[in-house]
Amino acid sequence: MKAKAAVFTKALKPFDVREFDITKTPSGYGRSELIASGVCGTDLHFYNGKLFIQTPTVIGHEFVGKLVDCDDNEAEKYGLKIGDNVIADIAVPCGKCLLCKNGDDANCVNMKVTNGGSIDEPPYLYGGYAEVNYTPLSNLIKIPDELDPKSVAVFACPGPTVFHSFRLAKKAGVKTDKDTTAVVQGLGPVGFFTVIYLKSTGVKKIYVIANKENEKRTALAKELGADEVFSLQKDGTENIKKKLQSENGGLGVDLCFEASGAPSAVPFAMNILRNRGAYLIPGQYSNRGGIEIQPQMITFKAIQIIGSSQYSVCDVKDYLKFLADNKYLEKTILKLGTYYHISDVNTAFEDAGSGKNIKTLLVK
Repeated sequence: MKAKAAVFTKALKPFDVREFDITKTPSGYGRSELIASGVCGTDLHFYNGKLFIQTPTVIGHEFVGKLVDCDDNEAEKYGLKIGDNVIADIAVPCGKCLLCKNGDDANCVNMKVTNGGSIDEPPYLYGGYAEVNYTPLSNLIKIPDELDPKSVAVFACPGPTVFHSFRLAKKAGVKTDKDTTAVVQGLGPVGFFTVIYLKSTGVKKIYVIANKENEKRTALAKELGADEVFSLQKDGTENIKKKLQSENGGLGVDLCFEASGAPSAVPFAMNILRNRGAYLIPGQYSNRGGIEIQPQMITFKAIQIIGSSQYSVCDVKDYLKFLADNKYLEKTILKLGTYYHISDVNTAFEDAGSGKNIKTLLVK
């Protein structure tokens, strides 16, 4: 038996779709068949040469599949069995560094990944862009039976990313409730899930700022909980700024969540946040150049700036519980996905990079 995989060979070069033998599943591993694997912004950074990764390799870290082969006794230790739908979590924290010991293994300084194995040695297929995936059982999380795994795949990375950002915010004393006015910068997958999450916490008002006007994205954002969606190109930066600065009697908004990746978003947020406002920043995930800020604003407004780059297994579990508890969202979430076969990976990346899709996913 063989399986197709999209091999990343070099930045800005087309993926090479190859066939690999399906080999014996190593001890401690599970072999899963692809249901859907999302194209993350991180993968686009690899492709565009903004982040480095050793090549050739099979990238992708949002793999959702069906577990088809493993040792039954080993799987039972992790609450798994053959036939389960699973998410493959790539992060392997060391458990020994300062961050891990302090309960922050998402920021482990010795972090390893499960998708870094060589494509020249069996079982070859560790990454998400393949019809078959091999991941340690310890890094497979069972998807509740009542959930459509394709809907789970849409936010397989964005969902846990958002949960971890707010986990860190809560540790810093930041709360969201019925009195909170929040702004989401960016209307990609992370931005969309942030809207969903904020709505679930009962915040008073959710504003979204997108770069370009897009009627479909605006309608879906409002369906999922956004009160108003601004377009920088249509509404103008200064007009949006004045509108948001008028909140809280002219103090500004309570919370801003950066999900755009645009460096210019940072000084904009600092201008619209009220004194003691909170700024969550998981979106600046590659070097897209510097930008001038006024650092004294952080001091005088006492802004709480919270960075967040990874997530933990507990965040994946929280994400799955959230979906199970809010199953009514499933049909709308499924509307956000656009699906491509592994063999069409280059078209998928072209469309994802151009912003054509809300969420791009690869399927078998």
